[in-house]
Amino acid sequence: MNENRIPRRPPGPADAHATSAPTSSAADWGLLLLRLTFGLLMAAHGAQKLFGLFGGGGLTETGQAFAGLGYRPGKVFAAVGGGSEFLGGLGLAFGLLTPLAAAALIGTMINAMVTVTGAHGLWDSDGGVEYNVCIAVAALAVAAIGPGRFSVDHYLPWGRGGWPEAAVALGLGGAGAAVTLAL
Repeated sequence: MNENRIPRRPPGPADAHATSAPTSSAADWGLLLLRLTFGLLMAAHGAQKLFGLFGGGGLTETGQAFAGLGYRPGKVFAAVGGGSEFLGGLGLAFGLLTPLAAAALIGTMINAMVTVTGAHGLWDSDGGVEYNVCIAVAALAVAAIGPGRFSVDHYLPWGRGGWPEAAVALGLGGAGAAVTLAL
């Protein structure tokens, strides 16, 4: 039996790049960009409610708005909602306790959909759930994908993402929303 083989050349300096693992990839940087932008904007949104920053009403005004939606006491629920957005946003931005950070945002968005936007259909232009769905899905996606190489969680067991992390984020977010809505 005659086998025709293509001779292999010995590796040279040009092959060094091909065999070494990259220190970072476009996906690493893209995920960092997504986490920082999304997370910091959500943290700022929570800071509007909690501290009155960035043109927000602060805890007293937000508490009155929450009371008008049926949350009693309004100021307590405003602190929970604002704190969930603030801490969940920071958690995603830094890639810290990523499944819990995602759960905080998912739970808050479920509450917003049930109490405010759900009755107005899908599109945000009509006051609908579009924006809330996008936030919840983005948070769930980061939990599923994992926070990436440039995160605090990178070296921790849940730092790689996966089905269990996504389930924790969705399950805790849904459970938190259910408890809040039941009170």
